[in-house]
Amino acid sequence: MEKTLCIIKPDAVANGFVEKINEKITSDGFEIIKSKKILISREIAENFYAEHSKRPFFRELVDFITSGEAVIQILEGKNVIKGYRSLMGATNPKEADEGTLRALFAESLSKNAVHGSDSAESAERELDIMSDIF
Repeated sequence: MEKTLCIIKPDAVANGFVEKINEKITSDGFEIIKSKKILISREIAENFYAEHSKRPFFRELVDFITSGEAVIQILEGKNVIKGYRSLMGATNPKEADEGTLRALFAESLSKNAVHGSDSAESAERELDIMSDIF
């Protein structure tokens, strides 16, 4: 079975959407095998977003993901990486298909409720970065 990282970001946690997001995840047939609510450290956030370190929005990414509690989860299932990405919807909630997590729960492009690994390589890297959390 394939695994991927899921982050329910601080905006969605603060707005009380964790349970509703998890209901959508499990109703799509994915299993949440580990879950922990934490305040992500700046060190972890900078490592997590390192591929964007030279981009002008890097600081905004780090500031946001460390701004409040987030729920870090490992999802498992058949084709979970592609399936969960589809369930999340477009990064910009205004462009996200109806019924996707971002269409339902995101506030804006930068406060977009959830994160999911975009490939098997990313999933491996991101799960490794978050492994100490569990």
